[in-house]
Amino acid sequence: MVDVMGEKPKVHYWHVYVDNDGVSRQKLCELTAFQRQSMGGAAAQWNDLLGSFKSGVMTSVLPAGWVADWHENPKPQWIIPLSGRWYVETMDGKKTEMGAGEISFGEDQNCKKNPAGHVGHKSGTIGQEPCVLLLVQLEVSPTVAQPGRWV
Repeated sequence: MVDVMGEKPKVHYWHVYVDNDGVSRQKLCELTAFQRQSMGGAAAQWNDLLGSFKSGVMTSVLPAGWVADWHENPKPQWIIPLSGRWYVETMDGKKTEMGAGEISFGEDQNCKKNPAGHVGHKSGTIGQEPCVLLLVQLEVSPTVAQPGRWV
């Protein structure tokens, strides 16, 4: 019999977080706690339950050429591009570009303003088309210096 489930998956995401000095940073992390489960009687699939939280869901359309100067995420939030491309630049100088299906977790609340006056991150669209984002904002307290908190 063929094992259609294969090996336990790993899903990558970028975690925008604040270090102990109040500087925003990004780290590529993995979701790895997948378990074989059925949902609603369907065939088994791989699920990684990250927790149960009060949340809000929003779709945002960033126009081509859109740039948001330095700011913090309004609350800890999952950000998933559905179409188009965008970038996130953190205070440590790291700039990450993402497209459809890539994932970011924005948790850069409580940064300390650096000498250049930057706080949080800068973001914007890439290319000549809008970027459509799905945001899942969580009612959780932001962490400090815990990149990869979802493993």
